[in-house]
Amino acid sequence: MALGLVDLRSPVEEQVRAMTAACEGLGFFRIPVESVPLDVADAAWRTAAEFFALPESSKREIEFPRPGYPYGFSPFEHETLARSLGDESSRPDLKESLSVGPDCGASVVVPKDQEWIRSPSLWPSAIPGLREAWVAYYRALSGVAAELMAVMARALELAPDHFETLIDKPISSMRAIRYPATKPTDARALRAGAHADYGTLTILRTDDIGGLQIADGGGSWLDVEPDPTTFVVNLGDSIAQWTNDRWPSTVHRVVPMPEERQSMAFFHMANWDATIECLPGCAGADGGVLHEPVLAGPWLMKKFQATVT
Repeated sequence: MALGLVDLRSPVEEQVRAMTAACEGLGFFRIPVESVPLDVADAAWRTAAEFFALPESSKREIEFPRPGYPYGFSPFEHETLARSLGDESSRPDLKESLSVGPDCGASVVVPKDQEWIRSPSLWPSAIPGLREAWVAYYRALSGVAAELMAVMARALELAPDHFETLIDKPISSMRAIRYPATKPTDARALRAGAHADYGTLTILRTDDIGGLQIADGGGSWLDVEPDPTTFVVNLGDSIAQWTNDRWPSTVHRVVPMPEERQSMAFFHMANWDATIECLPGCAGADGGVLHEPVLAGPWLMKKFQATVT
């Protein structure tokens, strides 16, 4: 299926129109990969591939040091994303990953209640250039995410800076994922089980191998055609809660394919203590609100810790 394009280089009115159409639809859209400097994006992509090519023993040197630790190397079949939606019958995901956290961004004083989410990222000594490349990419995508949030505010008829104080100390993370070549031998075994993302938005770069599918709400799955010249962006649970489900956090998955696949996902989150509650103008016609207010950080921690084995 074709996804709409939001181009941050176009006039703001065009950005708002494209954003509105995408967010009131499936909650997925594309942005040009040139939204960040290509040398920055390519360096992060290349070092991710170099990491996954390391021997298993080298990768495991920065494996999650204890259960529930949020950053580091996640081995094949360590995570089961479908559990985040309460599905306990799914098999573990057929992927391995390397994740880093908010310490890639601006330095902040870490309050006691944020120690988990701001745990130190773990870096592979075998690829000394990876840390510099990933920090640069993380910071570039943080800027893009802030721009997209300003366009979203306009699309919701709010002031462009509405979200600024809610995302000025974000707890965003970034993950590179390698999906080995797999055979679809069991419908319960997926490269990434059905899930919705937890934060504000996700910015995903992929190669030219397919497998990403979006739930259409009617029981069917829509294939997203791979396009390495664009990022795929999707809304997360925080946006759905802020908009009273006017904009959906759409369930998606990655199905088995006979070719190896790589992707890199930037998971943008609000501040740890940002209250996620119905925005002005988003309540139902009768004033109804579908979600209880939550704090962004504890919400993320609960969802994340439900997925790990």
